[in-house]
Amino acid sequence: MRESSESKISYSEFKTWNECTHKHKLIYIDKLPHFSGNEFTAFGTAIHKACEEKIQDASANTLQVFEKTFLEELKEIKESGQEIKGSLISEMRSQAIPICEQFLPAVIDHFGDFEVFSVEEALMEKIDDFNAYGRKFKGFIDLVIKTPDGKHHIIDWKTCSWGWSSRKKQDKIVNYQLTLYKHYFAKKHKLDPKSVETYFGLLKRTAKKDNIEIHRATSAEKKTDNCLNLLERSVINIERKVSIKNRLSCKYCKFYKTEHCR
Repeated sequence: MRESSESKISYSEFKTWNECTHKHKLIYIDKLPHFSGNEFTAFGTAIHKACEEKIQDASANTLQVFEKTFLEELKEIKESGQEIKGSLISEMRSQAIPICEQFLPAVIDHFGDFEVFSVEEALMEKIDDFNAYGRKFKGFIDLVIKTPDGKHHIIDWKTCSWGWSSRKKQDKIVNYQLTLYKHYFAKKHKLDPKSVETYFGLLKRTAKKDNIEIHRATSAEKKTDNCLNLLERSVINIERKVSIKNRLSCKYCKFYKTEHCR
């Protein structure tokens, strides 16, 4: 097989492929529109921005950053012609307050002393673990901090309602996001993977307390090997242009029962 003109693969593409190869074709080959913002994505973007500012500057007014970014995101949604639910927006403004208040104390409580290594770090690393037909792994790491013991800690923030179920926390594909980030971050910086730890940071809108949860997701050698094997199978089949509908993943798919997927 010749090298593909597609030069990269991200976790999102990898995840989409494993959900449904036909959906992957519609999004990544046919380039059909597949995403539009809403109140929840606006909240996620705004709270991410607030946390990003706070971790770099403890004096930053997190709630002000949230409000400014939230309004900007909502304006874009309105301009795209979508309706905004006023009652939901009001709820979200209130839900942002405990997250903003608890964010930095929760990080300090979990990690103790730390220094910020990077924020929104871009990954564009050559995949040399197998024949990836010229592809690089593309990703953006929300936060990397370094602790006095020399370890690097990768954190990916996830906005959610009340939290994650134990089933989601154990979901293989969900966890593979951090496995890939760890693997290629370590390659980029020439680090021993054993010195890199990974976490999901849950920013919980509707929780009654503990609105920040930092959940450790481990990626030992066997798990990394399994992840890379699955990535290799994905890349090989993308090269072969395999496109089979997975009817088990139709329920929440934007293309379900449209002219693109019947």
